[in-house]
Amino acid sequence: MQMKCDPVCQPPHGGFTLVETLVVAALLAVIAVLATPSFVAWHVRDQVDARARAFASTLAYARSEALRRGVRVTVCRIDAARACLVSGQPCSNGIADWSCGWAVLADRGGTLSLLRAQPLLAEVSITGVQTNLTFTPPAGQLIGAFRSFDIAPRVQSKATQGDKWRRCIRIAAGGRARLTEGACGAAS
Repeated sequence: MQMKCDPVCQPPHGGFTLVETLVVAALLAVIAVLATPSFVAWHVRDQVDARARAFASTLAYARSEALRRGVRVTVCRIDAARACLVSGQPCSNGIADWSCGWAVLADRGGTLSLLRAQPLLAEVSITGVQTNLTFTPPAGQLIGAFRSFDIAPRVQSKATQGDKWRRCIRIAAGGRARLTEGACGAAS
């Protein structure tokens, strides 16, 4: 049986009511508020991991270039103009650690040539010795004693506390760098 409709009668339309739409929007807002700290913490840990891997990779690269080229290769902290900073000298943002950025320079008869550079990333702190790291031929040894660098979020929050948010790079006298999870003071 078919129903007849007069001109005033409208067929029903599918869709959501205003109340249903507002409830869904409120639920999405609550989920976003609850997920934001986790997302921010994940992003910070990703930055720490990426920066630690980049620094360890740079050290391995500098050592291999000293072996390959047969010249001294230096890794130094740099300013915005890619000039080496003096030990203890802060970069333009006032921070005096390796987060200023760094460069790999080959020494060819007293003239330094830039091989590779990493820019500033102030969100991640890289503390350790601030003196230049020089790798020498023929074995790629590091001039000086053992070195270690602690990589961590610059601003600690409740979500980013603990060793799982830190990385440590240790460099042996032979010049090989090792990256581990946790702070350098922790057993690894």
